[in-house]
Amino acid sequence: MSIEKKDFGFTREGKKISSYTISNAQGASVTVLDFGAVLKNVYVPDREGKLTDVVLGYDDLAHYEVNGPCFGATIGRSGNRIAGASFVLDGCEYHLAKNENENNLHSGPFGFHFRPWMAEVKEENNAVSFLLDSPDGDQGYPGNFLAKVTYTLTDDNAVDIHYEGTADAKTVVNMTNHSYWNLNGEGSGSILDQYLEIEADGFTPVNEKLIPIGMIQAVEGTPFDFRHLKTIGQDAAATSVQLEYGNGYDHNFAVIGTGYRKAAYAVSDKSGITLTVMTDQPGMQFYAGNSIGTEEGKGGKTYHSNEGFALETQHFPNSVNTPEFESPVLNANEKYDTRTTYILGLL
Repeated sequence: MSIEKKDFGFTREGKKISSYTISNAQGASVTVLDFGAVLKNVYVPDREGKLTDVVLGYDDLAHYEVNGPCFGATIGRSGNRIAGASFVLDGCEYHLAKNENENNLHSGPFGFHFRPWMAEVKEENNAVSFLLDSPDGDQGYPGNFLAKVTYTLTDDNAVDIHYEGTADAKTVVNMTNHSYWNLNGEGSGSILDQYLEIEADGFTPVNEKLIPIGMIQAVEGTPFDFRHLKTIGQDAAATSVQLEYGNGYDHNFAVIGTGYRKAAYAVSDKSGITLTVMTDQPGMQFYAGNSIGTEEGKGGKTYHSNEGFALETQHFPNSVNTPEFESPVLNANEKYDTRTTYILGLL
């Protein structure tokens, strides 16, 4: 086990940024940045033993300062969509930036993924923690919020992400990671022939602005039934208003059960690499990378739509404005504490 720190350039404001590569006894490694608390690389062996980077991303800081698709990003204070870019707490209305369909998406254009964080290397745990102080009024949210994200790589190739934080006033916190996975390796082409299983009997249907309409719909008999392994592309072209709204899969699933449990399982029969997602969150947004467009990726590769999929564990989208959903409100001096683990394996 080891952690190697390297220079990763300077931001436009002149802030020095570093990368941290965490390696384990199996030869696997992850690289994280103290810019955006980004997960930049995840190298694991395929069935032939070849180390394969299974997350999309960039080689340089300048691209991460733009990062339209949010490759590897830590999203905060609140991931996903908030309708009308506003919410009410204790009778006070708070306004956020409108950056998609009159909504606030991933906390807007000044989210946590566009900021330098303070790093703490924890070699004894094979982990790196990142801390960020978000002041009262930041992004429109109330309360001073101190955020902490810890990445740990275990010897069984599990990438554990632990989110923590406290605020001095009631606020909204719904953090997540926005990595795009391709189990054949980043830049290898479409993910539509890779297999996915989601531990959910229901999903939250959306309106034309991709805001949940306040109910959980059964997946049975719909293209959203991933209760058994099927290729991501099997029903992606099915006739469905929901798929039309999302230009494909971009929907929240209600993960069965409570506590820390399995949310999803994905596999490529080409590489033999598997991905198991464990979380304590109520929901998981499955996004098939429908709007990646064309992005210059690592090693001179060009990424296109549907060449990576995101499995974003979180509270349901717009839950702050939807009484039917579990609330993302964090009370003053209450601890925000949630964990998601991405376990890489082989068939």
